[in-house]
Amino acid sequence: MHERAAQWSELVSLDEELEREFELRLTECSTLAFRVAFSVLRHREDAEDVAQEAFAKAYRSFRQLRNRERFRAWLVRMTWRMALDRQRADRRRFRREDVVRPPDAVTPQVESDERGQMLWRAIDTLSEKLRVVIVLAAIEGYDIKEVAALLELPEGTVKSRLFLARQQLKESLPWMARSGTR
Repeated sequence: MHERAAQWSELVSLDEELEREFELRLTECSTLAFRVAFSVLRHREDAEDVAQEAFAKAYRSFRQLRNRERFRAWLVRMTWRMALDRQRADRRRFRREDVVRPPDAVTPQVESDERGQMLWRAIDTLSEKLRVVIVLAAIEGYDIKEVAALLELPEGTVKSRLFLARQQLKESLPWMARSGTR
């Protein structure tokens, strides 16, 4: 009987440790999950919903995560996939309902800046693979190595996607090519 009590006590303390570790890791990257979701969905409420769903899924699955040092990359990938799933589901639903969704009124950091709005519209036209790389590298400020780690891609792949994204943005935004913006 005492053996079971001791085992139960160990499990409870292990659960408490896992919960504290999860909370610490989640605190470190909670805004990142929202920003990743927002880069896909471009709608604040949907991005908040997806980020919350990603947090809940991460909480349920945290115990199975083998390398907890990779939590940040794992959460980014999970959030990205969930946002893409939400976007696809919304597109299907809107096509069925023949509804046009109004654009989100909030544009991050550049609400009144016309160029910023044009840039975000151009980013929205990029393929999903290019969009996530440009958002993480150029907007969130992660370097190539960090983006590669977050997306679990080779650095060369990240560099080529970043190059392609910048090229496509320059083509769609003539003022970028004139100003020499990379």
